[in-house]
Amino acid sequence: QVQLVESGGGLVQPGGSLRLSCAASGFTFRRFDMRWFRQTPGKERELVARIDWDGDSTNYADSVKGRFTISRDNATNILYLQMNQLKPEDTAVYYCNSYPEKSWGQGTQVTVSS
Repeated sequence: QVQLVESGGGLVQPGGSLRLSCAASGFTFRRFDMRWFRQTPGKERELVARIDWDGDSTNYADSVKGRFTISRDNATNILYLQMNQLKPEDTAVYYCNSYPEKSWGQGTQVTVSS
């Protein structure tokens, strides 16, 4: 059974940092490209960052480029998103998924506010 469990969210002040984690199980993690998404109420889910199966290639949405870093540990089946210089507009529920997509986890809430 595929499981994607996101964690690491919370309340942070503008300019702060958070590191999100995504624990994957039920599929061969190391064989799949992985992605982070985010969603705010009333809006479609937005692709934030992607990483290829071995971590050699990454891409970012323009809105987070230079501030967020995606990485992965294929030995432990964990995907990470390091988020620095956070802005109020980064407030969202963050989700991870593979490509092609599998079932969605519950996400982790990130709130950037003073």
